[in-house]
Amino acid sequence: MTGAVLQSVTDGPGGVVADLLRETGLPYASAIGSAITFLTVFLLLYIGGRIVVGPFVNRFLNARGLDAHAKKPLQKLTRIVIIFVAISIAFGAAGYGNFLGALATVAAAATLAIGFALQDVIKNFVAGIFIYTDEPFRIDDWIEWDDQSGIVEDISLRVTRVRTFDNELLTVPNSILTDDVIKNPVAKEQLRLKFTFGIGYDDDIDKATEIIIEEAENHADILDDPAPSVRLVELGDSSVGLQSRIWISQPSRADFVKTRAEYVKTVKERFDEEGIDIPYPNRTIGGGLELENVEGIAEPADD
Repeated sequence: MTGAVLQSVTDGPGGVVADLLRETGLPYASAIGSAITFLTVFLLLYIGGRIVVGPFVNRFLNARGLDAHAKKPLQKLTRIVIIFVAISIAFGAAGYGNFLGALATVAAAATLAIGFALQDVIKNFVAGIFIYTDEPFRIDDWIEWDDQSGIVEDISLRVTRVRTFDNELLTVPNSILTDDVIKNPVAKEQLRLKFTFGIGYDDDIDKATEIIIEEAENHADILDDPAPSVRLVELGDSSVGLQSRIWISQPSRADFVKTRAEYVKTVKERFDEEGIDIPYPNRTIGGGLELENVEGIAEPADD
């Protein structure tokens, strides 16, 4: 009896539970006892870690003044560490042996297969680290890439989730965003907008330029510094192109669209008041049709 008790203590909690189940005559008591012990210890450690360690890490990150872009990857890493520690301790408590040793054995046996299978995962993981460190964009930024655009909603170590302006959710592998050219219009505090107004060849260029600048100066959301400017950029088939360059502060997609729409509308209304034409392309089709051998085709009518 004493030897059995000592053996149970040596085997750990898993052995104790197995002995209790064995006394009830339950078959496979040892395996069931180890499984129960593993699940119990794992859940206790995991829940305890989420309750104690999670809030502590959040308070630490908040005290450091980190924003959501920096906190999310660290919070996810904390949860991974909690799970790993819980599994390691539960593995030993259940009598399965050393978790790290077992993990090393499995990893050594499956390294080649896992390496091929996880090439893309590892690539995206590394790309996620680069996004975290280089910060080409942040959560809530408006980005554009490869004919796609939207607002960044979440950045994980494998994928980035982007909400398009049609309210579609795109899950983009991080490697695509690091291998491609990313346009981040809101990376800086100011954004320049450009719009080309077409006026007729007979219209006064100086008067049209004056109107374009005045309406920019009258708009509350357009900056005075840098000052609005106008450049003649095109002599088209039917119009003269005057490109307006204006600046807005604290840009967002909504501000960009709203400000440009209001500005273009006011310029168009002023053009109408001042009699400045915004022409549209005209096409004149000329030429003739010539028929040959008409005599052989047409027959005279009978009288």
